[in-house]
Amino acid sequence: MYSFGPLPKQGKSGRHLGTHQKINRVARKHLNTLFDHPIDFPRIPEILHFEGSRGPDGVKLKSPGRDEPWHFIDPDKPHDGQLLESIHDHINNLSAALAAHDNERASFEAAWLAHAVVDGLTPAHHEPYEAQLRDMKHTDTAKLQKVRGKMVMAGNSKREKLKNNWQYWGAKGIMTTHTLFEAGVATTAKPYRFGSGLPSEHDIEHLHDDGFEAVYIRLVKEVAALEMYEKFKKSGWTSELARVSNKELLPRIIMAVTLVWYHAYMNAQKQEHK
Repeated sequence: MYSFGPLPKQGKSGRHLGTHQKINRVARKHLNTLFDHPIDFPRIPEILHFEGSRGPDGVKLKSPGRDEPWHFIDPDKPHDGQLLESIHDHINNLSAALAAHDNERASFEAAWLAHAVVDGLTPAHHEPYEAQLRDMKHTDTAKLQKVRGKMVMAGNSKREKLKNNWQYWGAKGIMTTHTLFEAGVATTAKPYRFGSGLPSEHDIEHLHDDGFEAVYIRLVKEVAALEMYEKFKKSGWTSELARVSNKELLPRIIMAVTLVWYHAYMNAQKQEHK
């Protein structure tokens, strides 16, 4: 979500720019407050090393169409698609790396795990992006393996190509709408200090009782109920959406990242003491 990852020649973008990075910084501080002792968990500079150009968004530029992480989730059918499975895999990998005291691998897994969790709680990622692209009838799949293929939509004819590109980049197009919505979140988040989002004792109990997946699905449904993306497509970015983003959306996202890192850390502690 606007991590500024796929920017050419911006190797340090993962450290300084983007909403993902700001969320990670706050969540890492919150994680410390959940313990009364120092914990063996990657520091925020180590985690941010694997964001931006080295994060999931960077893959879209370096190897478009190949092994790209698709962070779409249907709030009504959350188990359809690959996001929950991807989050589950990253949790297991992070726990294993923490238990093995492999700090570099743990930093990577913490960053990519957080990115997946954040994207799934971003209203724009509740739209069936892949299905919408398939509806455009791409005929040359090889072009999707190149950066140009991500920017210029294909078609069987000049007319179809023009139509597909308007549906993608035109007014209220698929990517235009997606990008402008995330830009709105990023813009309103920039001056915000994110004092909220710290999990409560009830949140921790719920995590222990039901597991992270159940907590996450509940948060996804709560975000969907805000209908932010639907309102944006009708009226654009408004002051009301900015308020909802800062008061409702971002605190939930921060809490989710804090909880998933806490969950992975606690799993690692269990592995170490077996």
